[in-house]
Amino acid sequence: MPLTALDIYKQLPKTNCGDCGFPTCLAFAMQLAQKRVALDDCPHVTAEGKAALEGASAPPIKLVTIGVAGDRRLQIGNETVLFRHEETFYHPPGVALQISDAQDDKELQKELAFLNGIAIQRVGTTLNIDLVGVRADSDDPARFAKVVEMARSKVNYPFILISRDPAMIKAGLAACKEDRPLIYAADAKNGFAMAALAKQANCPLAVVAESVEALAELTPKIQRLGVEELVLGLEGRTFHQTLQDLSTIRRLALKRTFRPLGYPTIVFVDHEDPYQAVAQTSAYVAKYAGIIVLDKADLWQLISLLTVRLNVFTDPRHPIQVEPGVYQVREPGPDSPVILTVNFALTYYTVRGDVEGSGVPTWIVVTDTEGTSVLTAYAADKLTPEGVAAQLKADGGIKDKVNHREIIIPGLVAVMTAKLREESGWNVVVGPRESSGLPRFLRSYRVGRMVG
Repeated sequence: MPLTALDIYKQLPKTNCGDCGFPTCLAFAMQLAQKRVALDDCPHVTAEGKAALEGASAPPIKLVTIGVAGDRRLQIGNETVLFRHEETFYHPPGVALQISDAQDDKELQKELAFLNGIAIQRVGTTLNIDLVGVRADSDDPARFAKVVEMARSKVNYPFILISRDPAMIKAGLAACKEDRPLIYAADAKNGFAMAALAKQANCPLAVVAESVEALAELTPKIQRLGVEELVLGLEGRTFHQTLQDLSTIRRLALKRTFRPLGYPTIVFVDHEDPYQAVAQTSAYVAKYAGIIVLDKADLWQLISLLTVRLNVFTDPRHPIQVEPGVYQVREPGPDSPVILTVNFALTYYTVRGDVEGSGVPTWIVVTDTEGTSVLTAYAADKLTPEGVAAQLKADGGIKDKVNHREIIIPGLVAVMTAKLREESGWNVVVGPRESSGLPRFLRSYRVGRMVG
């Protein structure tokens, strides 16, 4: 049974010093019981207290690291909340694509080049896959080791070694052991041999079974063999059953602190219909896969599912922002139009794309609204005539780059026209309500050159 706040409180120093960020030790104990803080946040807890509270302070879903450093590392797990609105989700699920060692070298080179070239730009962020799964279909350990080494030399991702045969995994590890790959997979039959390989190589190990109950029985046995970093997998299940199982595992781990299932999960998607594959993957992103392995995917599929992942795992309290300032599109000059927008990344990059599509060289003045959209910022007094006017008047800003004093504002905030004109001395032109109207608007627009 998980410790209650009162159980935890009994092990704390009870000084109410506030060094943990909470006014009392009881308040801190209540947060620790709900997995919202770490025991290390209390600088005065004794060694005996730490030992007694080790279970309460450990994350309900263990952190698992695949790879070693930089781009060759993925961390999953370490989650503390079931729903994002309770706090936020951390460690987005890793997306993996597979290659097979049964393919010929020419085809492998082609696939590895595709994997290495994935770089999708979205609201100023580069989206990539996270892992490469190397599947042992050849039943030849030497061939498997060669393909792993080939992949290791061509792509900069951590690996999943996929085989139930310990001899194949041993060969694959010989080619990339220092990269700390994920071994897939241990089951009730090969668990002892796979655990021995994972322990010797200090690699994380996937444990698979046909039901949640079987997983709960198997993971403690694997852990007792000396493997701490586990990933849970289910096989022989339909999409709907798997989705339900993932929710069950997460609820038991987070709400009941059921340690045998307190690990991240892995799922495989191999639906022949590419649209169904994207739909299933998107569902797994939301609920609640730690790693999603695709048999294959075109670029358009990756754009869709990686965008879904970005949206789900962006903390709504800290939206993606761009730096406020003056930006150029198509090398504008002193007579070019000036457009106002906000620093919410999605708004800025949408506006920028539409301005580029117009073919008109333009200045974009990005004002600081703490990453909120136009209407949200205006309603919250983060987009104000006074703030925009101050930016227009600032030395080294837009006023020093153009020989006119005219700015186009979003049509959604046309109500601020008169006040902005009064505060800034600039002529204010109301632009389209939607960014999609900018290309046509700019192509017909001419600067009025009204000097304040």
